[in-house]
Amino acid sequence: MSAPLILILAVAVAYLAAHVAFDWLAKRFMLVSGAEYLLLGILLGPHVSGILSAQTMAGFAPLITLALGWIGAIVGTQFYLPALVRIQARTYRLGFIEAILTAFMVGGASAYLIWLVTGRGDITQSIVPALALGAIAAVSAPAGIEVVTRKIGGQREPIVLQLQVATAMDALVGILTMGLLFCIFHPNDTIASRGITPTEWAVITLAIGVVGGTLFHLFLGGETNVDRLFISLAGAIILASGAAAYLHLSPVLTSMVVGAVLVNTSGSRPVIANTLAKSERPFYFVLLVFAGASWDPSTVTWWWAVVLVFLVTRVVGKIGTARLGARVNDALPDLGTDWGFALLGQGGLAIALGLDYSRFNAAVLPHAVFTAAIVSVLFTDVGSARIIHAVMSRLRWRRSLDDIPGNPLDTPPVAAAGTRAEDR
Repeated sequence: MSAPLILILAVAVAYLAAHVAFDWLAKRFMLVSGAEYLLLGILLGPHVSGILSAQTMAGFAPLITLALGWIGAIVGTQFYLPALVRIQARTYRLGFIEAILTAFMVGGASAYLIWLVTGRGDITQSIVPALALGAIAAVSAPAGIEVVTRKIGGQREPIVLQLQVATAMDALVGILTMGLLFCIFHPNDTIASRGITPTEWAVITLAIGVVGGTLFHLFLGGETNVDRLFISLAGAIILASGAAAYLHLSPVLTSMVVGAVLVNTSGSRPVIANTLAKSERPFYFVLLVFAGASWDPSTVTWWWAVVLVFLVTRVVGKIGTARLGARVNDALPDLGTDWGFALLGQGGLAIALGLDYSRFNAAVLPHAVFTAAIVSVLFTDVGSARIIHAVMSRLRWRRSLDDIPGNPLDTPPVAAAGTRAEDR
């Protein structure tokens, strides 16, 4: 089967899934669709059926780069400054606390494990994959929140806003960490008279995104035609993500900057955000299929230990740091003690970051890191919406009890025991 025909079939399947399967599954069974396409890609890949060979996958590299950039641009549209300044600072603190601490916990545990297993050699060989695992661990999926709020309502509840902000902060921390990793450990393959410093690479990464968003804004201005916007957006994202990939930088980070620049400078912000969102699902499913096909079993015999440490540390980190942040910021009455469970889902951004790292020239243990991202998505995404539903239902139940006069949960244990003694 020719490569163009495979591409057409993949896009057709993604389109049908976006408009039929996704909505039907989400509404009927409260499921977040996506993991099945990841499995489909693995089955079609060169290490299982071989339908998508390694040569075929190499030919699809530009499409994969575009899909990575599209995911990053969608994340960038969340950072509309006039809307962000109206949110309480406590909401941001809670999001940053759980994101940064989770990334630190997973990265630290992974670095120590790799350092021990590799014979306590060069610490750099442990830090690089550990930073990538920390970046992936910070990411949480917003799709489950949307599914649950469509099902049971509650869009105005404090926990919904907190989860939306927390997933945005998770994405920001994860993308920035991965992007800075590419800058710090950038391969020295330039023809410049002197080596480019990590700071300069970081500036170049941001500059590519700013230039891409600015050019789009200058050429289209207040354009509202959806078809022209889609084509122009694709051009801007191709420019930014392609330039980043060529320079061995993160296309996800540069495209996120493009999205942030567009929503903050263009008069057609709602149309741009809507166009990107409506196109997300086909690109998302195509990314999952090709990410699964790109998966390569790690040649490292102890890869399973990296995956296990990643999964366990991330679960403990998300739940524990979310509870700690809520307790420190006096947010337990609004969020409860278990709101961190709602952040366990990973979503397509985790796959995008794992795939991005696996294509990085200076990557260490790329297959083990990518496998950790895939396993985490397969384990968490299917039940993420139901977990969020359980967290919100438990919080509502708790509030309903608090509203009941004389609720025994509001009575201190000593006072309750004294009352029973007097009755006797």
